[in-house]
Amino acid sequence: MSREQAAAHLKTHWQIYALLAVTGLLNIQVLRAMVADWASDSSNSHGFLIIPISIWLLYRRRHLLTFPRRKTGWGWVVLIAGGIGLVLGTAASEFFTMRLALVLMVSGLALIYLGEDNFRKVWFAFFFLLFMIPIPAVIHNTLTLPLQLLASKISLGLLQLIGVPSYRSGNIIYLPDHALEVADACSGLRSLVSLLAVATLWGHLTLPRGFRQVLLIAGAVPIAILVNVTRVFVVAVGVYAVSGKLAEGFLHELAGIMVFVGAMAITLCWGAVLKWLGNRS
Repeated sequence: MSREQAAAHLKTHWQIYALLAVTGLLNIQVLRAMVADWASDSSNSHGFLIIPISIWLLYRRRHLLTFPRRKTGWGWVVLIAGGIGLVLGTAASEFFTMRLALVLMVSGLALIYLGEDNFRKVWFAFFFLLFMIPIPAVIHNTLTLPLQLLASKISLGLLQLIGVPSYRSGNIIYLPDHALEVADACSGLRSLVSLLAVATLWGHLTLPRGFRQVLLIAGAVPIAILVNVTRVFVVAVGVYAVSGKLAEGFLHELAGIMVFVGAMAITLCWGAVLKWLGNRS
């Protein structure tokens, strides 16, 4: 782009660039706090990948965009709604609302600039940004304990099935020489959000829009539960047969990484099965 073309572009679109600058200034603290959450909590660390992936999703469909675009007022509606959400979230110190408002404001700006027809072609790139927002604390706290109890109950049943002497009290499995706690990190919730992001992206890239995408995303829930139960069961067997050190430190963290890799592999295989079934039909 030549200097003259750049000047003409800025003259035509100065309004959107001014709005983008204002949006960035208003949300700089929101983004900084969210990045801090990604860095401090491994269950949210996938957030670092979401923005680059969204940019790539937008870039890969750039050839579908056509200009001049048809203008729409909906972009202003979404942008103003995001601004109101930012004000209300800031007033109530409600982080989830502020972060959701950031996504709405960015989407509103894109809708204003691209127009409705173009935005329909790239909407998924902006929808995917929702996965960078950490789960609200109230939802996290509500789901964690039931998932811990579910994992401990099923694991106990499997242990007793193979003859390992054990019993359970709450989310603690008692073995002959060790008490194995199914802690928050072992609830499966930390891998569930990441798996939902993987399933949603994989479905968008490989499956036609419709029921099979829903099945792929829905499948992430039982897959996350299944692999987490497997992790607890295998660790318990290792603790009983080998050493209590298997439930601590590096080996425990390594088991968590291997479980997530396995969950991703199963999710991708499930997507391949759905694609194969769709091709057959």
